[in-house]
Amino acid sequence: MKSSGFKQTITLVKKDILLELRQKYAFYGILLYIISTVFVINLMIDKPEEKIWNALFWVVQLFVAVNAIAKSFLQENRGRLLYFYSLVHPRSFIVAKLIYNIILMSVMTLITMGCCMMFLGNPVTSFWYFLGVILLGGISLSLLFTMLAAIAAQANQNAALMAIMGFPIMLPLLMLLSNIAKSSFITVFQPGLPKMFLMLSSMDVLIIALSLVLFPFLWKD
Repeated sequence: MKSSGFKQTITLVKKDILLELRQKYAFYGILLYIISTVFVINLMIDKPEEKIWNALFWVVQLFVAVNAIAKSFLQENRGRLLYFYSLVHPRSFIVAKLIYNIILMSVMTLITMGCCMMFLGNPVTSFWYFLGVILLGGISLSLLFTMLAAIAAQANQNAALMAIMGFPIMLPLLMLLSNIAKSSFITVFQPGLPKMFLMLSSMDVLIIALSLVLFPFLWKD
């Protein structure tokens, strides 16, 4: 049974990746959004100071996550979901979506970082630490919005519902990520950093657990 579930998950991840490669307009649309947003920021404020740079980066990350991950469920019509319902276990389906969106968001995160450093300057002093933090942040955002997209998909494919439900959760998450990333711009040790990493990991584990528990009930509807 476990082997079957694992194979189902891998097959679904491959399916989503192949669809993304075939429908390149979605990927290029998000890429254009990242480049144009960062370029406009550059035109307005040129090279911002460290705190502003950090804040702008996470704001861009937020909107990239919404645009990139919303389509993971919203592109699946009722007929296709019913077809998958007859073939795979709901937990295999949601785990596959989580894995695929983690991969997608990791790629988008690297692109966003490259664009910000190119157009807005590079105030980062600890590059590898910053890279690790933003990848962890991209994973956290992908997990959160995948769960919200799954819920919104059951409400007449309402993308606005995803943003409304996620607002109370995304604010503390973004503040936490921004505070963790601050250590990338200073050489002094930031107190409370291990505690913030623990909080971030706990939120990720909680979101995964909620997805695995709640999605089978949503799937039946």
